[in-house]
Amino acid sequence: MLSINNLSFYFADRPIYFEASLHVKPKERIGLIGANGTGKSTLLRIIDGEYTPDEGDISKSKDCTLGFLNQDLLSYESHEPIINVAMQAFERENALAARINKILSKIETEYNDKLLDELATLQTEFETLGGYSIQARAEEILEGLGFKTADLTKPLAQFSGGWRMRVMLAKLLLQKPALLMLDEPTNHLDLPSIEWLESYLNNYEGSIMIVSHDQDFLNNCCNVIVEVWGQDLVRYSGNYDFYREEKALRADLQQKAYENQQQKIREAERFIERFKAKASKAKQAQSRVKQLDKVERIEAVESDAPTMRMRFTFQKPSGKIVAELEKVSKSYGDLHILKEAEGMIERGDKIALIGANGKGKSTVLRMLADAESYNAGELKPGHHVRQSFYAQHQLEALHLENDLLEELRSAGADRTESELRAVLGCFLFAGDDIYKKIRVLSGGEKSRVALAKMLLSEANFLLLDEPTNHLDMKSVDILIEAVNNYEGTCIVVSHNRHFIQSIANKIWWIEEGKIKEYPGTYTEFKYWKQQRDLQEKENKSNDIEAKKAKEEKKAKKEEYKNSKKSNTQNNQHLSQEEQKALQKKIRQAEKNLENIEKEVGKLEADIKEIEKELALPSTYENTEKSEKLSKKHASLKKNLETRTLEWENAMLEVEDLS
Repeated sequence: MLSINNLSFYFADRPIYFEASLHVKPKERIGLIGANGTGKSTLLRIIDGEYTPDEGDISKSKDCTLGFLNQDLLSYESHEPIINVAMQAFERENALAARINKILSKIETEYNDKLLDELATLQTEFETLGGYSIQARAEEILEGLGFKTADLTKPLAQFSGGWRMRVMLAKLLLQKPALLMLDEPTNHLDLPSIEWLESYLNNYEGSIMIVSHDQDFLNNCCNVIVEVWGQDLVRYSGNYDFYREEKALRADLQQKAYENQQQKIREAERFIERFKAKASKAKQAQSRVKQLDKVERIEAVESDAPTMRMRFTFQKPSGKIVAELEKVSKSYGDLHILKEAEGMIERGDKIALIGANGKGKSTVLRMLADAESYNAGELKPGHHVRQSFYAQHQLEALHLENDLLEELRSAGADRTESELRAVLGCFLFAGDDIYKKIRVLSGGEKSRVALAKMLLSEANFLLLDEPTNHLDMKSVDILIEAVNNYEGTCIVVSHNRHFIQSIANKIWWIEEGKIKEYPGTYTEFKYWKQQRDLQEKENKSNDIEAKKAKEEKKAKKEEYKNSKKSNTQNNQHLSQEEQKALQKKIRQAEKNLENIEKEVGKLEADIKEIEKELALPSTYENTEKSEKLSKKHASLKKNLETRTLEWENAMLEVEDLS
């Protein structure tokens, strides 16, 4: 489908790729990984034709169309509604629709067979291409990526860069290129949208090449990992977890082979040194020299690129309560974020605040950091709390005209220049790098500067808003280790599932204006939420059935009253004794019916109580308890079905007697 053959590419004199090769097969899902600066995005631009290789070539089949989502699309401007921008993907369909409308207009004044024939041909092609469903398809993808139905008619220019990127992603997905190339697609997506995109890509008919630092995303979407390593492209046939295991195995085998070869080389060199001067052995020594010259040397396993050294420390711990929200409300005009929300952060908590964009996660973080006001309620800081806030948008937090040393000095005025240089060194800034202006740094470099400032703050309460953005995988793992070793308190907003699963001991989310809490890890929360959603779905279904049953019961009672009135009239011909006996039977049947009704009511009440317990996060902390409740729920439901059937039979009996 697409072949990269002996590719070499240079920036100035620095080789990015040297004689690298890669073959992309149909329906492959390739995750392109590597440290920042190794040339992942560059490779996508070379494939797309934006950059020209210095050596080698790229060949593709005739039917191999390309689609490329890159960060440059953030600057795309348009005052068109976003639904129209997304529908630009349908070039042929749009051209056909325009021509069809033109002919329909023309026919009103100029009716002839030629126009009718052309109209019929165009309409047939339009229908074959699925032209009548293109708007529905565009709406489905835009809403899957997090847009509300009301947003679809709003101009693109009204949205922020991240939301614009979603529109461009939607347009690209609608084009359905044979090779879909995505550069960090999850950077601008929230968790629900990431999960939707994973599902979409898993059903995508073409091939995919993804640059991403999101381990879960790569695991869920990719069946091949290609690592940019030493100016080459190294292929692994599996997902990211497979790559890690396979790379470690390959490195171990290579290191052993290297050590064995080095041992043999040392032995040969000792032999040459010992016997080269002896006439009887000189010929053998010379032969060994020639053999050594011909040996293809195995290289030692290189260590990965230099990594950050990070450890958050503080001098004085906070009080037991770090922060408390009491009936806090926050609105932006008609948009209500919080409505009398409650929440408590205790010393040692590692909280992940998760959810869809627009729910108010970053707002809550800014309120806790005293960088955002609220409309009502009270936000109480704890005793001896010293906090540091890592802002999502680094341009808001860093001073662009400062150099790195000046920027760190603003956070650690009491530190010497040597100490500040040492901290910058921990974050991979060495030599003259420390005099670079903030404005010239890449996104990843700005992230490292902001993290360095946090390290200097010696805060006992860290507030982190999307701290993993722009960090490569190894740096994310180092940040995870630093947060896990941190003895203070931390609250994080992140869409990186690997990160929040690794650090969080509590999950917060905002629902109906309230802050909800789950006391456990992200994996446990996901399981609980899945069970809760299933339970709610079942409850909703049960409520509908119960409402229907109630209406049927009411109708039967009404029918019973009417039949009783009718039967009373019909029974007037019976003798007095026969009527007394009949009334006795009716009273017994009615009493039985009443008793069954009470039992049904009690069973319904018991089921509701158990369903309330099953909806609590704490229930799933105790596996034995949750299983016991589930079994009891199933048993009560079965009893309810039996008693409901008995009630119906009792009702029929009363009707027959009456």
